[in-house]
This record gives sequence, C-alpha cells and structure tokens, in this order.
Amino acid sequence: MKKTILITGASRGFGRIWAEAFLKRGDNVIATARNIESLNDLVNSYGSSILPLQLDVTNRTQSFEVINKAHQHFGQLDVVINNAGYGLFGTIEEASEQEARDQFEANVFGTLWVSQAAIPLMRTQGNGHIIQVSSVLGIAAIPNLGLYNASKWAVEAISESMAAEIKGFGIHTTLVEPIGYSTDWAGPSAVHSTTIPAYDELRAVVYEQLQNMPFGNPDATAEAILKVVDAENPPLRIFLGKTALPWVNQVYSDRLAQWGQWNDVSVAAHG
Repeated sequence: MKKTILITGASRGFGRIWAEAFLKRGDNVIATARNIESLNDLVNSYGSSILPLQLDVTNRTQSFEVINKAHQHFGQLDVVINNAGYGLFGTIEEASEQEARDQFEANVFGTLWVSQAAIPLMRTQGNGHIIQVSSVLGIAAIPNLGLYNASKWAVEAISESMAAEIKGFGIHTTLVEPIGYSTDWAGPSAVHSTTIPAYDELRAVVYEQLQNMPFGNPDATAEAILKVVDAENPPLRIFLGKTALPWVNQVYSDRLAQWGQWNDVSVAAHG
C-alpha cells in the first residue's frame, strides 16, 4: 500500500537516500530541507509524488506549519522520519556556549518540535509511525563528541517515553541507531570547536580509531528503512551497521560488571 512519508534533512546523506528509495517504489514523500533547490532533481524525476518544503527544524512554529501543510497536501501522514541534525566535534571543555546550544537546538529540539507537530494528526488518524534517527552514540559515548552524544541520549529518552505515551493511539515509534557510515556527517556537515592543545593527543587517538572503523555503505540502509516502515510491529530500537551490536554488548557488559562490583554500597545507601 502506498504510504505518505515526511523526511527532515532530505537534501543529503541518509535522508536523501531514503527519500529516493520511497519514491522509487511509489510512495508519496514530503522532503524537507533548509535549501529545497537541492531537491530539484527529485522533483523533476518524480513529479507530484514529492512535495519539497523548506524547513528549519529549530523553528517550532515552522515545524508545525510544515507538518500541517504536508498533511493537507496528501490528506494523510503515515510516517515521519526525524533525520535532520549534525555532529559537533570537540571535547566538553572546548565547546562554546553557542555551539552547545546549537547542537541541542538541531538534534533535540528539532526532533521534539516535529514529533509534537505530527502526533495530533496521527492521533486523529488512529495510526502512524515516528522514526527518530538517533545513533549508536546515543547508547554509548566516546570522547570528542560529548555534546553530540548527549543530544542523542536525549533523543533516546524522549522517544522511549513518547513511545509508551502514544502507542495506545496506534502510533509506533522507532529509534534508528546507525554506527559509522561513509556520509558527509563527519565532513562538510560537521561543526568543529576551537581546539585546546592539551587535548591534541587524545584527539589524535580518537580520530585514528574512527579512521580504522569499517564504515558502512549508506546506500545499503535503504532496504532496512523500508522494512522498518512496512513492519506490522516495528521495533522500538534498531541498529544500522554490523559492528554496532558487538560494541554495545561490550559496553553494557562493562556497565553491569561495575554496577555489580559496587552493589553492596548501593544497597547500603537504600537505608
């Protein structure tokens, strides 16, 4: 059955790949971006099946206007994919106040505003699916990406609570958690804080580890997203990438071990 799907940040990366995958199979796509001229080729190829709309997700009023316009245009809104966002590279000490606020405005509040705008429409419909693009770094943090990690941890918490709140209205929630992919996320899309020399050695180690990662092919994610959207009972969480689960298994094993080692102290603190 044809679906109507809204994707934020559809001009490049995952958003662009997924938008085209949905269009190719005959779905309606509302593709949002700050610069919709970047979507002209998709409009030329798919005509009335795509509705390009300009959207800055940090603008709450505009987010509601765009969601409502999309719903009115196609008469239905089956899926919303919150994909817009970016990475801030820098240690906690290095991040400026504005950089920290901007990171949360885009990754957290942008996701929140679009979700808040979509829920009433889906609640009235009695169905819908909100897909939040999180990250494996929303589960396990690494150095030099602390503010990005924190923004995705916030998205995880908001979405887990939201899932329990809206499932009774027939609305599904899915957190998509990619590991490293060969997109421009770490390139032109990224923001870098002004560096402090004291962290140069740590930064070099982190960058070397990232460079040695087996990055995934972003085009290969399209089939996974199609399966998630088509699932009768979609998962609350799904990793993208083959190295995500082994890494998170180790992270959680280490956490459980440490909690266990300190459990006597924890129990005594109960009183």
